[in-house]
Amino acid sequence: MKTTEVCHACFAEEILSREDLEIVLAECQNKGNISGARELLKRIVRFPPGWFSTFLNVLKKTEHLDLFKELTGDTPDDFLIVGGVSEQPGVPIDVNGAPEEQPVGTAENSLLPEQEALDSVTSTNLEATSETDLESADLYNGKEAEAGNGELGNSLGVPMSDCTTVAEGPEKDDIVLRDYQMAVAKPALEGKNIIICLPTGSGKTRVAVYITKEHLDNRRREGRQGKVVILVNKVPLVEQHYSTEFWKFLKHKYKVERVSGDSQLKISFTEIVQKNDIIICTAQILENYLERESKQQDLVYLSLIVIDECHHTQKGGVYNNIMIRYLKQKHKNVKLKKDQKETVAIPQILGLTASPGVGGAKKMEKAEEHILRICANLDAYKIMTGDLGENKKEPHKNIATAEARKEDPFGDVIKGIMNAIHTHAELNPTCDVGTQNYEQWVVQKEQNAAKEENQKVRVCAEHLRQYNEALYQNNTIRMCDAFSFLEKYFDEELKKKVAPEGEETIIKTDTEKFLFTLFKDNKVKLQELAKNPQYENNSLFKLRTKILQEFTSREKARGIIFTKTRRSAIALAQWVQENPKFQEVGVKACHVIGGGDQSVVKPMTAAEQRDVLNKFRIAEVNLLIATTVAEEGLDIAECNFVIRYCLVTNEIAMIQARGRGRAEDSSYTLVAGEGSGVAERESVNEYREKMMSKAIEKVKKLNQEEYENRIKEYQIQAIMEERVRTTKKKQKGLKKESPSKVKFSCRGCNKPVCSGEDIEIIENMHRVNVKPQFRYVLEIFIQRENTTLAERLLDYDTNGFIACKDCGQRWGSLMLYRSIECPCLDVKNLLVTYDEKKKNIKKWNELTIQFPAFDYAEYARNMAESSEDEESM
Repeated sequence: MKTTEVCHACFAEEILSREDLEIVLAECQNKGNISGARELLKRIVRFPPGWFSTFLNVLKKTEHLDLFKELTGDTPDDFLIVGGVSEQPGVPIDVNGAPEEQPVGTAENSLLPEQEALDSVTSTNLEATSETDLESADLYNGKEAEAGNGELGNSLGVPMSDCTTVAEGPEKDDIVLRDYQMAVAKPALEGKNIIICLPTGSGKTRVAVYITKEHLDNRRREGRQGKVVILVNKVPLVEQHYSTEFWKFLKHKYKVERVSGDSQLKISFTEIVQKNDIIICTAQILENYLERESKQQDLVYLSLIVIDECHHTQKGGVYNNIMIRYLKQKHKNVKLKKDQKETVAIPQILGLTASPGVGGAKKMEKAEEHILRICANLDAYKIMTGDLGENKKEPHKNIATAEARKEDPFGDVIKGIMNAIHTHAELNPTCDVGTQNYEQWVVQKEQNAAKEENQKVRVCAEHLRQYNEALYQNNTIRMCDAFSFLEKYFDEELKKKVAPEGEETIIKTDTEKFLFTLFKDNKVKLQELAKNPQYENNSLFKLRTKILQEFTSREKARGIIFTKTRRSAIALAQWVQENPKFQEVGVKACHVIGGGDQSVVKPMTAAEQRDVLNKFRIAEVNLLIATTVAEEGLDIAECNFVIRYCLVTNEIAMIQARGRGRAEDSSYTLVAGEGSGVAERESVNEYREKMMSKAIEKVKKLNQEEYENRIKEYQIQAIMEERVRTTKKKQKGLKKESPSKVKFSCRGCNKPVCSGEDIEIIENMHRVNVKPQFRYVLEIFIQRENTTLAERLLDYDTNGFIACKDCGQRWGSLMLYRSIECPCLDVKNLLVTYDEKKKNIKKWNELTIQFPAFDYAEYARNMAESSEDEESM
């Protein structure tokens, strides 16, 4: 084939874009005619059905008669081109111009011309594909290539940027929008930035898929490149949006890929953006890329950004960091335009949310301002809401209030212990025990005591915090769960007081002896009370009644219980699994919690979360007990009922949780303890929800000029605030003090640990002390097994943790870095002396200290030299 000649003719016939033309011509020039022909064939199949007929016309015009016959089996004179549809003589045409179906076995029943061309391209590419290409085809490690038979997908090893459409005829899954969905999408289809605000379960993501398709189709018709990024705020949403929406509907025309911290990608994010049309990723992935590259203009490569759960686009959030870059460029463009200079392209923005909230507003004006600020942050032309009409599914709502216990001997024993500790430490709490206010008070006491080196109060405050948590559990889950929690805590504390060899016990202070004895003296009593079901809390009884009611009144019940803590989610799942009454009515429960490692409760991995949610979708599990991780965004199968168990946060979370009940005749129940304030806060949220709806309507009714002036004002304010933060950050960086100015001591016993001069940083993240004196000479810390990792049977690159040799206080972990064991310090477990003042520091970046980077080569050289010295001796 005379590739250059055919290439120009294809461009003239609009089955090749200008970008494609340039790439094919460059391929011809650099690698020759055959390679260019291969590139041309891979690109023309991206266009909609009808491209093959046009291509045949091109071959006829450019006098490639042999190739024409090779593809069709006929000469150009025998093969007619009618209305853009290939027609063989004798093959009848229906009224729409398509060949009628032929009987099986006839000569004409060979592959359709477009499919024959596809097979030709497939065959060509298979010949040119190496085994290495096939092995590295799928970017998502551990996943099988998902391209089906006949698709030009990763299974062929074809670079997906070069082959973004599969010529399979019409799409298998057509995107059909309801009237209200099409109405809210209209401005976006015209290229405007909008926020789509529709209830949970009303198909916002489907609307986004449709807008994405139309956006890319329009860009292609115009001969411009389209690049869409879908941003989400949770790792599980990446796979969800990929598999159930974007890949499902758009795989036939465009290359879709997903990226998150959970994926093990074999290529860089830059390459992923270059090689794909649609990229679904966590917002932090994109922000890290933009931050690392330090190129604000990188947004120019994106033509559309879809922001899921866009109500998080507020000051301090990762969504907002990305949008600030956009806003700065937008306002620069205004100046460039005034100066009659060329502006920089910026992407279209599409925000999705079920509830923007009111931002804690108490008055309508503040609620309206909150909505406008979100619109400003997303540079939205309008916020679009729709009338769902008969499609609206509103669950029946009720509040089940549990009476307070008449007797609570288990709680009384814990309160008695806490009062004894108050007396011992001379503490006078300002609020009731068992409440969140008490926890805040006791945490503040612990921090102040650490700074003042008052170990008596510090240790007592730490134990009081654990007893307060046990009281909360006593009021929400079983007494035995609260007892197990306390027992485990004291077992772990005792382990800290025993040397790793088990030969000697670390000397305990009088206060520690008092606290351990206090629990020991009450342990048997608590254990006996925990076994008595008559003293269980009434909230649990209400929950039990509600679950049984749902599963006995429905043929196929499926529900979600939202609870506050990871402990309560796990404990409630165990409670259901161990109760024979639930088994009789077919309840199959499982918990799902978050993946962050900030809690003492071991987190769930993304794979574990997916596994549970998949079981829920196929009804292998029919009762999910979840923390707030499942409230927002996750596409959980239709539920008959949703229960929020002793849990109230804000109006956004309430709307999100309620929206999980998507089945017909679903119910939403709040189980609240009498006097807990939960029911009252739910009423406040209902009021805020109504205020939010009114505020959105007021914003929608604003004159467009007034609306744009107000959001412009908020945008300039946001840019100025960002500049102030950046300036402060730079100044903070310039004021990096010498490491010698900071000292670290044990939070447990105030023993000196090390100086800032001993600290080095690995990969700009881990603060380690690899000085031989710290580890081998002073011998001030001991190494312990990380029991959490042992329980999970994980092979992490952390060899347990390090703790104070005198008091057992944990200091950090012993991490393995390139075969070197490095004591890695966690600053929140240490007391920091800076400028002769003792401070509680939670994160290393709060310290304005410039620690040097760890020099692996120098360390290895020093170790080798010391080893040689020992051998020579």
